[in-house]
Amino acid sequence: MTKIQWYPGHMNKARNQLEEKLNLIDVVVEVLDARIPSASRNPMIGELVGDKPHLIVLNKADLADPVMTKQWQKKLQGPRTLVMAMDAQHNTNMQALITLIKKAASDKVRKLEERGASNPIIRICLVGVPNCGKSTIINRLVGRNVAVTGDRPGVTKGQAWLKTPYGIQIMDTPGILWPKFEDQDVGYKLAAFGAIKDTIFHADDVALFVIRQLRQYYPAYLAKFASCSKEKLANIADTDLLLAMTQNNGMRDDYDRFSLFMLQRLRKGKLGRISLDRPGCNNENQ
Repeated sequence: MTKIQWYPGHMNKARNQLEEKLNLIDVVVEVLDARIPSASRNPMIGELVGDKPHLIVLNKADLADPVMTKQWQKKLQGPRTLVMAMDAQHNTNMQALITLIKKAASDKVRKLEERGASNPIIRICLVGVPNCGKSTIINRLVGRNVAVTGDRPGVTKGQAWLKTPYGIQIMDTPGILWPKFEDQDVGYKLAAFGAIKDTIFHADDVALFVIRQLRQYYPAYLAKFASCSKEKLANIADTDLLLAMTQNNGMRDDYDRFSLFMLQRLRKGKLGRISLDRPGCNNENQ
């Protein structure tokens, strides 16, 4: 299987700009994909956050395994780190997000008010890997479509300050990956859920990776998607299963085309509510 890596120039520029402006930020809002909270967690963000108030949003929770999401919320919570799950696409829990942002900034707001400031502005930045839903969250907070959204990575290219009706200003940043994936499983998970451009990797490699993960964690979902019994699933090799599904879906031997189709269905939740990261596993990207 080929190595997956994607770190275009605008990501490095975004990281440098974020470092330069971090002193202006009151709260760092880190957006993770709830289906892969560990793999979608950029290790550089922890270095940048330092001791600033920190809010982690497990976005796309409607597509994730709810049991795993609750476990991740408990694991990621810390003394200066608040955690919440949400579905920004369908505008759920937005008021809870606003409440937590204000809670995280409460010490800073109190100090400013003690100095005579009236209704001080809270400045936040939203950071996360590409296609984690940052732009959708921003649009919900601002109340209109000011950030470009899309189901592909690399949509946001620059930084901008955006106003909201809640006394909060947002610094939007492009999705930022990191220069090297030490664990290639991280790269495959990011590719599977759309954080890496589809042209960067071989779709069949990622589809085979997903098949192995589903065998381990969600065999019933895989059997249903493959239209086969659990007994047959247990006795067929991954490559043979991929070819069989390709043929069953009318694509003959075009397994590359089917692999992309399978990944698209996975990303949209059509295979089921799936989480591929497990709290406590040794492949955590912490």
